[in-house]
Amino acid sequence: MEHFLQTWGYAAVFVLALAEAICIPFPSEITFGFGGALAAEGHFALAAVILVGIAGEFIGSLIGFAAGRTGGHALVTRYGKYVLISPDDLERAHRFLASRNDWSVAVGRALPLVRTFVSIVAGIAEMSVARFSVFTLIGTSIYSAAVAGGGYALGTEWHKLAKGFTAAGFVLLGLAVVALAAFFVHRWRVLKGSH
Repeated sequence: MEHFLQTWGYAAVFVLALAEAICIPFPSEITFGFGGALAAEGHFALAAVILVGIAGEFIGSLIGFAAGRTGGHALVTRYGKYVLISPDDLERAHRFLASRNDWSVAVGRALPLVRTFVSIVAGIAEMSVARFSVFTLIGTSIYSAAVAGGGYALGTEWHKLAKGFTAAGFVLLGLAVVALAAFFVHRWRVLKGSH
């Protein structure tokens, strides 16, 4: 990935940011952290790394949102029972976003790991495209500027930044696994009790 960034420059920043935003596992902390470090060495302009990365992330988020919006309900209706998710769960996700207000999207887009899936969830919950666009742009801008700026400040030591984000991602992943396990146990009991 580092070689790809060094060779293809801003185009690589855009492609990797776009891919990460549509749930392809390219760690954005490497894209932005290393991009910032390359800017510190004079290979890139820091502002350009941030702006190109924001553009890639934003377009990728819109693609993820559209996938959730157009296919989410149909997939849950057809296959949700196999993973213990029902259309009622989608309604709850919609109510969750509505009750937490639009800032939940901005916060989610600024958090490691969580940020990858926020767009699809917002699409499934049928958030308005305009509101989603504004709040995903806010969260994406904060994240991109913070990580690229951190990489710029650390220069050749930028791996420390990536390591910190990776550790935070593992903590969030662990919490997500526990939450999913609790959800599946609860859903299994509910579905078993309704028969």
